[in-house]
Amino acid sequence: MSRHTVAVLVRNQFGVLNRVTSMFRRRQFNIDSLTVSETESNDYSRITVVFGGGDAKKEQLISQLSKLPDVISIRELNSQSAVSCELMLIKMKNESETREEIRAAADAFNAVTVDYSRESIVYQLTGETHRIDEFVNLMRDFTILEICRTGSVSLEKGSTTIRKVTNL
Repeated sequence: MSRHTVAVLVRNQFGVLNRVTSMFRRRQFNIDSLTVSETESNDYSRITVVFGGGDAKKEQLISQLSKLPDVISIRELNSQSAVSCELMLIKMKNESETREEIRAAADAFNAVTVDYSRESIVYQLTGETHRIDEFVNLMRDFTILEICRTGSVSLEKGSTTIRKVTNL
């Protein structure tokens, strides 16, 4: 099963996110990552979805998404054509026996300490999804108290923008 990343430019209106995600549900795609935010114009929002599935079903999904009235533009993104990253906060138990090992691992991944207390340490890490996954897997040897991840955000490389492929 392939992983796909799709950016969808939509009108920034009530209910649009529900209509877009319902399209994934109806076609039985599991969404691995979903990020939504306003764009450089508050008239539009950008939805970035990472999901797994076959190529034929993906093409059908994109075709159906493009028919939704609030969808302005859709771009499929990949590692060759786009820059992608994710943000994660991870709260670790602060124990004297493991503190130095945890700190060494965090340093190796360039994670930033954003909160420190007697009971816990919170690290912030940004990067590609697979790099964050690797860090989480390494931290599983210790006591993870909580994880919060943003999901992937992606922009096309070069001067092309999602708005340049539309008739706005």
